[in-house]
This record gives sequence, C-alpha cells and structure tokens, in this order.
Amino acid sequence: MTSKPVYIAQNNIVSPLGFTTGENMDALAAGRSGIRLVEDAALSPVPVFASVIDDVALLKAAADCGLPASIIRIETLLLLAAWPVLQQGGMRPDARMGFILSTTKGDIGALQTSCSNIEAALPTTTAHHVARHLGFTAAPVVVCNACVSGLLAISVARTMIRSGRYDHVLVVGADEVTAFVLAGFRSFQAIADEPCRPFSANRAGVTLGEAAAAALITSDSTHAIAEILGDGSANDANHISGPSRTAEGLFYSVAGALREAGIDASAIDYISAHGTATLYNDEMEAVAFDRLGLTGAPVNSLKGSFGHTLGAAGLLEAIIAATAAQHNMLLPTVGFETLGVTKPLNVIQSYSDGHGINTFLKTASGFGGCNAAMIFRKTDRHGPA
Repeated sequence: MTSKPVYIAQNNIVSPLGFTTGENMDALAAGRSGIRLVEDAALSPVPVFASVIDDVALLKAAADCGLPASIIRIETLLLLAAWPVLQQGGMRPDARMGFILSTTKGDIGALQTSCSNIEAALPTTTAHHVARHLGFTAAPVVVCNACVSGLLAISVARTMIRSGRYDHVLVVGADEVTAFVLAGFRSFQAIADEPCRPFSANRAGVTLGEAAAAALITSDSTHAIAEILGDGSANDANHISGPSRTAEGLFYSVAGALREAGIDASAIDYISAHGTATLYNDEMEAVAFDRLGLTGAPVNSLKGSFGHTLGAAGLLEAIIAATAAQHNMLLPTVGFETLGVTKPLNVIQSYSDGHGINTFLKTASGFGGCNAAMIFRKTDRHGPA
C-alpha cells in the first residue's frame, strides 16, 4: 500500500436542479431547491414534499444520449451521470480503471411489481448492468452502507488506487424516491410534512430526494479539483436508526481523518455536513463538531436543496463542496431559520464569497450507527462549473 496522492477529478451530477454539475452549481448559487409538493398516488397516498427528477426531462436526456428505452430508470440516471465523466477526460475503461456503485436500495422498485424480482432488485445487478453499458472490464464493486455509502465509496476507491491495482476508479451513486423508501422513513416517523430545515429549531424531519452523481477518483492530478487528505469511519452501534447522543461514531471518524491528513481542527476552512434535519442527527453533528473544536468553521447542509439522496448523498455533496471551493463559493443552507441545536454552529445562511476556502471536511452518518468523514484540499485549477 502506497501513500500516493489521490484526487477527485472529472464529475457530473443529475438531479432535479440540472443534468450537469454546472447546472446544479448555478441553481445552488441562485438559492434554488429541487424540493416540491409531489402528488402521485403510486408514490404516496397523500401529497408529500420530495425532490424528484422530472420523468419527461429524464426521458428526453436519455433519448438525446441514445439510451434504449428498455433501460430501467435508476440505470438511466446512473448512465447519464457517468458517461460525461468518461467523455470529459477522453477515457475508456480498461484493466487499470475500477468501478464502484454506491446505493442503499438499488432497483427496489422492481419488488413493487413482483416479489419474485429479487435478483433484479439487487444492487449488484444494477452495478453489473451499468458497468457493462460503460464498457468496464473490471468487476464492479458495490458499496451499500446506509447513508454513508457515497462518501465511503470514495474512500474505497482511494484504497483501491493506493493498493496499486488501479490508476483510476469511477464512482457512481444513485437512489430513487420510491413508495418503499417513503414507507420505510415514515415507519420511523422521520418524514417532515414540509421542506426540511437543517439545524433549525423548527426542524421536523427528512425530505427525501433522488439524484445520481459520478466522479473519477484518480492518481492523476491533471484534471483534479481536490486532493483527498484523509478519511475515517466508525460505527457507534447505538441504535438501528438513532445516532449516539454523544456523537461517538462521528467524533472518531473526523478525528481519524484529521490524524491521517496530519492537520488539526483549526486547519478546516469549511464543513459540508450531513444535516438531515432530524432532531437527533443535527444535534449529534453539533455535539461532534463542538467536541472537535470545529464550531467556528462555516458549515452547510445541502439537504434543503436536494433532499436526502441516500446512496448518492455523500458523493454528490463531496462534488459540490470541491467545486464550490474551486470557485470560492459558500453555499447557503436552504431552509435554515433559527439555530436549534445545543452547541454553537456557524451555519451559512446566504451565498457569499468563499475566498480562502482551501481545506474542507465532508461528513456523513446513517442508520445502524455508521459514520464517515473525509478531508479534502482544493487544487490550483478550476473544476467544471
């Protein structure tokens, strides 16, 4: 295992805010959100706030790219995210390029039509289909660890590169908003009846969203927008859905990332938090940041813009954070009003100049007590925004 530098480079995002990273960045800078009231009886018996990609726009984009109409929806999302990443670098998959899929549910919608469609619903099935369409020869890897999946997938890609087996790894992530997913979150009484309000006193729960994201994790700095300095992950094993009240898992995850990066908390210029807007998650993050001496750093959550995109969240939000740092942008936490956690936080409330943002932290937490953290340093070139 070498300690060679590993970077996040070419990337793309498909969401209700746009079908490229640039379109999404423009929407975020303008303070727009993809969250809307969705009235679809197949999704929910009552209207629900969610961030859902328009099917007409999705079908048009798929047709423009020459995707067969027979490809299922989640695979369409993943391919629309991934293909531009390969095209940006003029790259063709070979034996030195790995492939990782990050998802929490895969094509779970397949089970709504028939409970016998178990194989179709497996994330490994989706991974093999997408990898084959993209021309990969390497066997795909699936990272499926609740809501830390996207960030953990970057960590796995970094390890694969540093092992010497690969020069590049394409990481793609996606989840859909489905009736199954909505029902699951409702069973925990975690769905808000209004757009989510991260870190706010009046927060009432999660707003779900769907998106696909793709990024090339690579040892080649040519098109890099950020270097990965360190990462960490820990499980607090507190509860099936509730995080440790003392933030043990996230504390050790961030502490591990700082230790590997060789820096202390004072070097962190900005934090892209998980910020789901549930009572317990936001409080837990505030406790962790306070224990680590990070409460002075500007912090935001993108959940008010995209909703909680599950397996795509950590990857999507890392791409946004790196691109924002490249362009000296501090993006607001949409939905935030009055601080509602017991520890001080420097929540970004409006778009502002992020000049001087060089080293930043991305965090993620999920069901089952899983936590992950990653520290990046922006490179001296501009990314695709």
